[in-house]
Amino acid sequence: MNIDQELDTRGLNCPLPILKAKKALTAMQSGQLLKVLATDAGSLRDFAAFAKQTGNELIEQQTIGNEFVHVLKRK
Repeated sequence: MNIDQELDTRGLNCPLPILKAKKALTAMQSGQLLKVLATDAGSLRDFAAFAKQTGNELIEQQTIGNEFVHVLKRK
């Protein structure tokens, strides 16, 4: 997977990871991939809902230890 941008939101709680991801995606081109690192357990459902609402595609979600990795594809 070719990640175009990585965003570190570890240590931030909802809604900050979503807001930062939204801002990053706005600056990206259609089809580009954004990888978001988070520590907020709620980010799993938050990013799923965010993708559904915005039309961006949630490519992958992983839990690695106490960190959560989300990969979104810009619509």
